[in-house]
Amino acid sequence: MPATDALTEARRHLTDARGALREMREHTASLEALAGDRLSGEYLKQALYRRMMALRDDPDTPLFFGRIDYRTAAGADEDEDCWIGRLHVTREMGSEPMVYDWRAPVSLPFYRASRSEPMGVALRRRFGFSHGALTAFEDERLTDSDAAAESSFGHSDILESEIERPRTGPMRDIVATIQPEQDLIVRAPLEQSVVVQGAPGTGKTAVGLHRAAYLLYAHREQLSRSGVMVVGPNASFLSYIGDVLPALGEIDAAQETLESVVTRSAGRPVTGTDAAASAVLKGDPRMAEVLRRAVWDSVAEPTETLVVPRGSSQWRIPAHRCAAVIDELRGRGVRYAAGREMLAQRLAHQVLLRMEAAGESPDDRVQNAVARSRPVKAYVDAHWPALDAVKLVFRLVSDPDFLARHADGVLDADERHQILIPRGRGVRAPRSAAAWRPSLADLVLVDEAADLLNRTPSLGHVIVDEAQDLSAMGLRALGRRASTGSVTVLGDLAQATTAYATTSWADSLEHLGKPASTITELVAGFRVPRSVIEFAARLLPSIAPSLTPPHSVRRSAGDLRIVAGGPDVLATAAAAALRREGTVGVIVADDGVTGVIDALDDAGIEFGVLGEPGDEAFGHRLDIVPAGLAKGLEFDQVVLFEPDAIVAAEPDRITGLRRLYVCLTRAVSGLQVVHTRPLPDELAT
Repeated sequence: MPATDALTEARRHLTDARGALREMREHTASLEALAGDRLSGEYLKQALYRRMMALRDDPDTPLFFGRIDYRTAAGADEDEDCWIGRLHVTREMGSEPMVYDWRAPVSLPFYRASRSEPMGVALRRRFGFSHGALTAFEDERLTDSDAAAESSFGHSDILESEIERPRTGPMRDIVATIQPEQDLIVRAPLEQSVVVQGAPGTGKTAVGLHRAAYLLYAHREQLSRSGVMVVGPNASFLSYIGDVLPALGEIDAAQETLESVVTRSAGRPVTGTDAAASAVLKGDPRMAEVLRRAVWDSVAEPTETLVVPRGSSQWRIPAHRCAAVIDELRGRGVRYAAGREMLAQRLAHQVLLRMEAAGESPDDRVQNAVARSRPVKAYVDAHWPALDAVKLVFRLVSDPDFLARHADGVLDADERHQILIPRGRGVRAPRSAAAWRPSLADLVLVDEAADLLNRTPSLGHVIVDEAQDLSAMGLRALGRRASTGSVTVLGDLAQATTAYATTSWADSLEHLGKPASTITELVAGFRVPRSVIEFAARLLPSIAPSLTPPHSVRRSAGDLRIVAGGPDVLATAAAAALRREGTVGVIVADDGVTGVIDALDDAGIEFGVLGEPGDEAFGHRLDIVPAGLAKGLEFDQVVLFEPDAIVAAEPDRITGLRRLYVCLTRAVSGLQVVHTRPLPDELAT
């Protein structure tokens, strides 16, 4: 078919598919939520709402981006042309789909078929779009043995231009550009937990989000009950990725940070901060044992007989029998609060046994009444007291004797001192948990204690991004949310910048409770230009010598400039970046933000400041980005100011160089490094 005819056919199919999608949405809108009761009615309304959201048509987004032609000559069962897009579109129930959802099994060869393994596909066609209008197409004939060898992009200018296309705001989906090695991760079985060690620009975050979308599609009924959660490092990051899943028709996945997770669990906000040494110790896995002791040492050994008056009789349970009941409950491995509830019933049962031996015939109502009686409740309170997770952790960090008793043999004296709330002249320690200002590390401990008291509900799947920066206790907190489900862990050991960051994915998996997970390394960079990634990779021998150096598969080397100068040169560089297409990020050490604000104000440049209260995240073409918030973000153009200051702002040089590595690799098209201080020696080599 001539190219003009093929383009005309595709445009006609696009028009027809948009019409069919509109009819699907109108049909959904016409449905009434008729149910037998109010609760069922509300459930149906929510289901219809989610369906309406999934059927939205964005005129600036292509409804399909490819087509695969199955042919019997290539090994297919029958000849069929399948258009591949973000949504399943059909004209009427039972008819052939006009567009297949990219997650459907029939779409898999679009991402994985090759000349060596065509998977029944004779031709793969990619479409080029501009603002939703179809502009071009490219064909790849998989049964043509004389064709040139495939590159990483399959010799597709459309694919490469889509990957390099400037962005105008938050992160977008990559369904049109998923590579085979990425697709293997996206479509991994639900029961399989996966770790993705991904260098900058390899698409690990996008892969994780598309895995969430795929699992919600492939296991809709199961995950609609158990739930999916995406955990990011901070609120700015969640704003950046927040549009990806809705654009793929998925609105049911919760998006959280570790802070929001443990804040909700504790019922307390993070209002305090920790010194680095304190945060490291509070995140140490040994704290799990300290908390376990603090909880279970609250159970006391009975020394007195339990006496339960009932009518004219008094029933006595000797101390040794009560102790045996408590020991049996503790040996069952129940949660503390559940054991406390069970203890009242077990003691009441002992009373019933004595009543039956005396010739009475008590039933379950009598046992429940005895369990609720004042003597039994008082005995339970004395020997298995009710605990509050917040108050327990507050006591650990505020009472030296209490901490020493439960940390004996686990933490030494210096370590215990680091954990305690600072005291001394001019420092007023809180007198109660209500007055306490807990840090994030404190609330992670509260979450651990809360799980010892009551089992944390498990989700079906949890995706953890930037996982290398989580402490062992933070990983345990997230692992509890997937105790009966699976996890997808995303991160880069070279970008570990917290004092308690992991140095081993195997260790992280142990803390998550998923030691048998698969670890996959992505090193092919699709987003970061070659010149930029090669410049940043000079830091790897110092910050992560065991990792495979990343490489860019893009034909364009990108734009890298190193410029000596101060704030005035920075403003000039920012203005030049704005003359190019796409977003601009001006990255600076956290304590240098004020100076950059002044410089851009003086130059009359409009900007936003990420992390600033009241400032819309990614609502401007240019954002000032504190180095501490840069992780996980991307900008078409990056202007990085004073690399040495970014390094010096961290507590040690290795952490500082890792922070710099993060900041250097945020650019999709161009990077300008502006400096007055000498560059770190590692970059000069």
